[in-house]
Amino acid sequence: MPEGDTIYRAARALQKAIGGRVVTGFDTGLAKLARVNEDAPLAGRTVEKVESRGKWCLIFFSGDLILVTHMLMSGSWHLYRMGEKWWMGRDRMRVVIRTAEWEAVGFNIPVAEFHTARSLERSSQVPKLGPDVLSDEFTVEAGVARLGAYGRENPDAEIAVVLLNQRVLAGLGNVYKSEVAFAAGVNPFRAMRTISQREMEVMVEVSQRYMKANVVDGAGDGIVTYSGNRRTTHSSNREERLWVYGRQGQECRRCGTTVMMRKQGVQARSTYWCPECQPWVGMGETAAPVGRARVVRRGKIGC
Repeated sequence: MPEGDTIYRAARALQKAIGGRVVTGFDTGLAKLARVNEDAPLAGRTVEKVESRGKWCLIFFSGDLILVTHMLMSGSWHLYRMGEKWWMGRDRMRVVIRTAEWEAVGFNIPVAEFHTARSLERSSQVPKLGPDVLSDEFTVEAGVARLGAYGRENPDAEIAVVLLNQRVLAGLGNVYKSEVAFAAGVNPFRAMRTISQREMEVMVEVSQRYMKANVVDGAGDGIVTYSGNRRTTHSSNREERLWVYGRQGQECRRCGTTVMMRKQGVQARSTYWCPECQPWVGMGETAAPVGRARVVRRGKIGC
């Protein structure tokens, strides 16, 4: 499931492979991209840079042209040496960017658009993203301020739905939503008006720590396109890498209580939580200070 860490790794790999290289060929299965290429061919342009913004990947070409893609649930970028066989069929190809040495192939990409710098600024989505958890400029203080401001404007919003809102914090997806709430000892269905300042601080800090741990690249100048299953626990066992996500009906790794799952929000996304480690706090109740028995202490959980 592509979340901010997946897109960050993809953009980093694309930058290492095709960044600074001249485009020798372009192919697409999407009519709107093909029309732009016919009018203003990509061949001969230079890939100036590739970067991620939340769950968006942006490829900047010389001559003021930007390819903006979003993977949603199924899309992915692959890198192949020229002449190497693709892992997926051509019917799933949506975009191919060729250089002298590499083919960057986007498979099953549901959202792909060309922009100029000006049209991107007017876009209804990318410029309006909240602070990118994986950006070098991100700070916990800025993330907490954005989360708090949204909570004051939307006091009845459920915290796990807010964590998924890319205009609040960019990059978090459905897996991290459940894992971050668990790490902070926060019931994912609690209203924003019940969330304490300290709980917001813990959730934002854990969000950054978890995501950064999942984009570590120890390969030097090498091109890394895959770094294993997403991990929020200390375990290297692929069956023990997550605290609650996908573990409905299993024992909580911390207290032994049965992990629960319920659909949440207008998109009916699956939310997982431990009812013991993440107690309910309703309207009129007061959240327990972070650090008490029911709340996971900082440093005791996560990467």
